[in-house]
Amino acid sequence: MNGHSVASVFLAVVPFVAATSPALGQRTIAFTGATVWDGTGASPRRADILVVDGRITEVGDPPLPPQATVLDFSGKWILPGLVETHAHVSGYWAPDRVSDPEGRVVEELRLYARYGITTVSSLGDEPSIVRRVRDVQDTPYLERARLSFAGPVITATMPSAARAAVAENAAMGVDWVKIRVDDNLGTTDKMPWETVEAVVEAAHARGLRLATHLFYLDDAKRLLRMGTDLVAHSIRDAPVDDEVIGLLRETGTCYVPTLTRELSTFVYAQRPEFFDDPFFQEGAKESEVARLSDPAFMEETRTSTAAARYREALEVAQQNLKRLSDAGVSIAFGTDAGPSGRFPGYFEHLELQLMVEAGLTPAQALLSATGMAATCIGMPDIGTLEPGKWADLLVLAANPLEEIGGTRRLEKVFIAGNEVR
Repeated sequence: MNGHSVASVFLAVVPFVAATSPALGQRTIAFTGATVWDGTGASPRRADILVVDGRITEVGDPPLPPQATVLDFSGKWILPGLVETHAHVSGYWAPDRVSDPEGRVVEELRLYARYGITTVSSLGDEPSIVRRVRDVQDTPYLERARLSFAGPVITATMPSAARAAVAENAAMGVDWVKIRVDDNLGTTDKMPWETVEAVVEAAHARGLRLATHLFYLDDAKRLLRMGTDLVAHSIRDAPVDDEVIGLLRETGTCYVPTLTRELSTFVYAQRPEFFDDPFFQEGAKESEVARLSDPAFMEETRTSTAAARYREALEVAQQNLKRLSDAGVSIAFGTDAGPSGRFPGYFEHLELQLMVEAGLTPAQALLSATGMAATCIGMPDIGTLEPGKWADLLVLAANPLEEIGGTRRLEKVFIAGNEVR
């Protein structure tokens, strides 16, 4: 990460010519000496990774072509870049010095990348410029996080208006359609079910996947039967039961915990300890820290009935995550980061911590954030360190499978083989 260096990194020329060596003129990098955990579920192993023009060609003990740039990470750990399946990219978190809307989105994606989040699925209400940002990322020269997006969240109450909204989003080139089926603790009305059904049908007719914001167990069951493609938040009102577990397993629908979403509603009742974490401070937006540290804001949070209820909801969500994981449900890593109070990049590391506190092993949490997450958002070129995939990878100074906090010992981030700075 910024501010850290890896003393063992060096450039070298290896006097070996392999029969299948890349042609001269191609950009070839060899990551050597590290212990590699590849995001497939396989055990970690000492391996070298050969990268040509941004994509992995071999993992193991490949012969190194003479033109390779060799980066020696002996004693380090290499993991796939983390994949965030539920965030909101707006440009809000970009430095104040950047005024151009596209530049702000790019800088926000750079922020994610510096924290090791190399792909972000933004589920709703992004600025329209995000399509142009997404459409230029299939390149070996990428140096910021990859992006998929959902466009405006569908909020129509009538089926005809909902179908029209889906059509408008489809014309924008979205990767997802997003709806909310929630009453915000009884303070608002839910989308009518006939409208939900219209959205599902309209999205699927256009080959688009549907992500649903939800809260309640009964709503989750109904949405799964209707064909939702992603449960974008935890079930938080009641323990999950065999019926919803069966539906999740039968449909193969991925479940996104977003535990830090709940945390953000009550953690600022006092100054949180993570405000003093140097890893947090490296990328924190100072004006947002100041806003959340205001005594009046903290008092408002302390006395908030909603905050107290969401604290209870987090406990239910963690218990449900453990049971669903034990039952073999596909868990996809996501935080709902991006709105105020939810710091992009750092909150993903907090999410991993909360997942482990819920009872998952570090390996299970990391699998949900790499290979499983990539599968759940339909991005087959990322998420694992295998031949043919983009070389999006992290270099860590500690073993994160032993202690999940090891992900915060982040020393280097590479996207398509390019170091993120």
